[in-house]
Amino acid sequence: MRKFFIVITLIIWAGIVFAQGQDVQLGRDNLQQLRNNVGALYDYSDPQSVNIKVAVWGFVKFPGRYIVPVNTKVSDLLSLAGGPVSEARVDEFRLVRTNSDSSQSVINLNYNDFLYNTDVSKINNTLTLKAGDILLATGGPPRMFFRDYFSIGISIVSLLLSVIILVRQG
Repeated sequence: MRKFFIVITLIIWAGIVFAQGQDVQLGRDNLQQLRNNVGALYDYSDPQSVNIKVAVWGFVKFPGRYIVPVNTKVSDLLSLAGGPVSEARVDEFRLVRTNSDSSQSVINLNYNDFLYNTDVSKINNTLTLKAGDILLATGGPPRMFFRDYFSIGISIVSLLLSVIILVRQG
């Protein structure tokens, strides 16, 4: 019976450690780039080239304003922004572009086209950024992964075992 309680205690301890493991980070801090920038303005300008200001909003790792060289592609901007997060709908990105007559147009982009389309000429015209462009990365509710379900399951099991132990002791 004593071995049973030791095993249960180890399972509960492992569940707590696993559930809180999201706060643990191994290796170098990846937010060093954020500390070098002021606010949400990211400067990737090229001193030897013409630079433009664009914005990335929505479900990317680092949303904000970006200063990039004039021939930057949307896929390059997504990479600079840290890429889409897991909640992003990669088939529903939008590029808001201000035309020369001050009207705005919305260009729907499918990130899967960037990844899987072999005919680059079809998507190449819409990929080059212009000054003032805004890239909107749409998204949905948070997705649950195995570790999330496992964490919830371990919490429920530990709660049930605690109740059983309290009932048996009482």
